[in-house]
Amino acid sequence: MRRPARTMLLGAFAAAALAALGAFTWVMVIPSPALTAEEVLPTPPEPPRLDGSARSERCMTLARTDAVEARSFAEAWEAEGGGEGARHCLAISTLALGEPALAARQLEGLARNSRAGNAARAAVFAQATQAWLMAGDAGRAYATATLALTISPDDPDLLTDRAVTLGSLSRYREALEDLDRALTLDADRTEALMFRAAAWRHLDRVDNAARDIDRALALDPNYAEALLERGIIRQLRGDTAGARDDWERAIEIAPDSPTADLAAQNLALNEAGPFRR
Repeated sequence: MRRPARTMLLGAFAAAALAALGAFTWVMVIPSPALTAEEVLPTPPEPPRLDGSARSERCMTLARTDAVEARSFAEAWEAEGGGEGARHCLAISTLALGEPALAARQLEGLARNSRAGNAARAAVFAQATQAWLMAGDAGRAYATATLALTISPDDPDLLTDRAVTLGSLSRYREALEDLDRALTLDADRTEALMFRAAAWRHLDRVDNAARDIDRALALDPNYAEALLERGIIRQLRGDTAGARDDWERAIEIAPDSPTADLAAQNLALNEAGPFRR
């Protein structure tokens, strides 16, 4: 299964992280795109709370609906001594406003210095990991993912996060180790299956990749990112029509998304002729 926050984040950094892993293109690795200040990123639907106050709840709600107002609110609150809750909301709103590198620094610093419990700190490190990936800095993302796992070593989400950073660094065998562990803890974790399929493919283990991606889609037939990956695998196996069907279906499920953009690129390349990994 896909967890709600994971689903959102997969969509948000699809082009930055998954394309770097190679999950979405059968002809080349797409460089991580730079985000502009005008781009607005989604925020987790239920961000981990360092502050359970009503003021924190209001600010986090604003971050999901009006990031500009949320940042103003958080800055004013912090000036009044708002503490960790204000700084967390400020980082989340900064991320939503298309400044992932700044947000990543804010989140990482907050997680390092927070007095909150381990679960909340690990979750904020995870947000920093995802922000670093959005910023195109897989090395920093790997470091923060590892910090999260020192706090919560048996969390499948954190293991999947670190596997993405390892894939972005072309460290596919290490990525497999984290994904194997995540799937031992939760065998039905579809995003882990999808990422593991991409890692297998990069190691030229296409049969293993096909088994993982077929299982992911058996669990969730409308998983657009998995359809993209299966299309790549089908293309590599010479099933051009099947690849085209998967990419067209991915666009239908997730229009106006990075996933749809990459599917459209693959369809164009499919029509263009000879391919390479």
